[in-house]
Amino acid sequence: MWRHAAAVTAAAAALALVLPGGVSSAQEKAPRPSLSSLVAQAKQLSYQIDALSEQYDGLRLQLTSARAAAKKAERTAAQDAAALKKGRITVARIAAASYMNAGLEPEIQLLTSSNPQRVLSQASIMEQLGQQDGAMVDSLARAEIAANRASETARQQIARVTKLDSAISAKKQAIQAKIDQIHSAAMQQAFAVFQQTGQYPSIAIPGGNSVGAIALRYALTRRGDPYEWGAAGPNAFDCSGLVMWAYAQEGIYLPHYTGSQWNMGEHVARSQLEPGDLVFFFPDISHVGLYIGDGLMVDAPTYGQPVQVQPVMWNVYVGAVRITR
Repeated sequence: MWRHAAAVTAAAAALALVLPGGVSSAQEKAPRPSLSSLVAQAKQLSYQIDALSEQYDGLRLQLTSARAAAKKAERTAAQDAAALKKGRITVARIAAASYMNAGLEPEIQLLTSSNPQRVLSQASIMEQLGQQDGAMVDSLARAEIAANRASETARQQIARVTKLDSAISAKKQAIQAKIDQIHSAAMQQAFAVFQQTGQYPSIAIPGGNSVGAIALRYALTRRGDPYEWGAAGPNAFDCSGLVMWAYAQEGIYLPHYTGSQWNMGEHVARSQLEPGDLVFFFPDISHVGLYIGDGLMVDAPTYGQPVQVQPVMWNVYVGAVRITR
């Protein structure tokens, strides 16, 4: 009996470990993250949004190019198909004419025709067509190959457009998911702290008439404008959008993508930086600003932070580019 009672007691104790109300330690909740840890998460999420935004900008450039290529391929395919159809009709006419005249020798045609001169003319034409027949068939074969190739190219370009459309949609969803995470109740206080970037004192705006100095002065007029992923002004910007807008004000049109801007001008050494040079950051070149001087830059930093002047992030700096006319 005592063995049975002991077994029941042991079973009840084991059950208490897995059922609510069993052991108090099982009810303990995980410690709430500290504010500093949440601020770090908010900062990380914000920079991820900025990086995703630049990837989105790059995909948009690819999509524009792919759509143009697809339209051109479709036009070429239509032209080649029309040429092929015309060639087939011509060859069919030659074949029909040859068939109609194959039954009678020219001498018999002359003897039986009421218009010998017409028969002679027809014979001359048929001889010429006979000589051209081989070339026409070769031309038709080439036209068919060209039409098939153009059709396949158009198909591939259309498939590329569809794939890029899908990639852009996925990138939008990824960005929105991170924005939703920042907007969750647990992150709101931390993100409010992260947004308090501080104000740098007024700076002496560089003079000069170089392309970079003029673009820099335009960029500085947008201080306080909000960061918005995928935006290029006039009242909201992402990082490459601010650079694009500033240079566009003097008629220089840069791509809306850090990866492309990196390849647009002359690469300059850190020791040679001048006002208005493009300064790039992170191994994937996912951020860009405009250099001011004295270790400062103006940029659209990241989600939740407006266009502002801040120190150059030398710890993640990868290089600089100078834009000239």
